[in-house]
Amino acid sequence: MGIVTAVSLRKGHHFSKTNSLNIRLLRGLGVDGDAHMGETVKHRSRVARDPTQPNLRQVHLIHEELFDELAPKSFIVRPGEMGENVTTRGIDLLSLPTGTRLHLGETALVEVTGLRNPCIQIDRFQQGLMGATLDKDADGNLIRKAGVMSIVLADGDVRPGDTIRIELPDAPYRPLQPV
Repeated sequence: MGIVTAVSLRKGHHFSKTNSLNIRLLRGLGVDGDAHMGETVKHRSRVARDPTQPNLRQVHLIHEELFDELAPKSFIVRPGEMGENVTTRGIDLLSLPTGTRLHLGETALVEVTGLRNPCIQIDRFQQGLMGATLDKDADGNLIRKAGVMSIVLADGDVRPGDTIRIELPDAPYRPLQPV
């Protein structure tokens, strides 16, 4: 089990989100009141390509351990500042398979759809931060550390301090890919 350490949202299209005491997840839509809420894509670059694509990025989650990893590299990042809706601790989000379900708090349920693909906005926030959120594994494959994206399967309120329960999909597991 993990824990929610912060929740964030923002009405307009901005890189960072504002911390809140709670957020409301709406089935099939995302975070109530957030700029990225909706059944179809809301990220500007994706809307420009095809506004009818399904929104696989309704809720963005980042593991707070990433901030701990970035601090010695002189990057100070606080919850919400990298655009995430839910900041977690105690779960290796990046190792979860596609289709993992995360029970947040009492009733909210999200399904992990893939990895966040870091973009140039991260460097606009703090120069060099995008590179710091990327790594290579032993085989030279790119590792994206900027969190995971998900869709909402069940409504619910999510607050800091809420527990997170992991429900793995049936095997064989599919590794996360950028969405």
